[in-house]
Amino acid sequence: MRLVFIGPPGVGKGTQAKRLQEITGSNVFSTGDILRDAMANGTPLGLEAKRFVESGELVPDEVVNGLIRETLAPLESGFILDGYPRTVAQGRFLESLLTELERPLDAVIEFVLDEETLVRRLSGRRTCSQCGAIFHIEASPSAKGDLCDKCGGSLTIRKDDEPETIRKRLIVYRDQTAPLVGFYKERGAHRAVSAEASPDQVFASLKETLGL
Repeated sequence: MRLVFIGPPGVGKGTQAKRLQEITGSNVFSTGDILRDAMANGTPLGLEAKRFVESGELVPDEVVNGLIRETLAPLESGFILDGYPRTVAQGRFLESLLTELERPLDAVIEFVLDEETLVRRLSGRRTCSQCGAIFHIEASPSAKGDLCDKCGGSLTIRKDDEPETIRKRLIVYRDQTAPLVGFYKERGAHRAVSAEASPDQVFASLKETLGL
């Protein structure tokens, strides 16, 4: 099965991708993991990506697309792409690549959740300042309140988890990635799955959507 998962940050794409991997055996690839592996292995594209990352710049499409090609071309099994493509331009590249490889997508799954729920989910995250353990004030709170129940360290809110930062990330998503929905609807590949319920219920809906 060849799938693309799209949806705003915090919607649970990674969680659902891993669960689906367990029953289908499909490889799961996120852009971040692909970049980190390429940089760690010192591949030519990895070194090029590293230069941009270390200077605080966005890695350009030609580098990211090249890494996607290197990742998917040798694959003989299915895959789930989590976080790629991010733009319509990347979507066109992926379409061209998969046509060349004669491995078209089976579906593009959009995980749908309203903005306020996303902000609440992401802003509820707390990180231990000592051991790095992650908690959530609603979903998985620490047994010690504002202290880590693993090491006793104080729990903090990362800059990335502040509501203002989250809203900015959602604006970027709407501007860059949301147009992909229309792109894939035109191709008949788009499927929507509500991410409002519990992870178990979302996974059940995902399986039903995919006929599993």
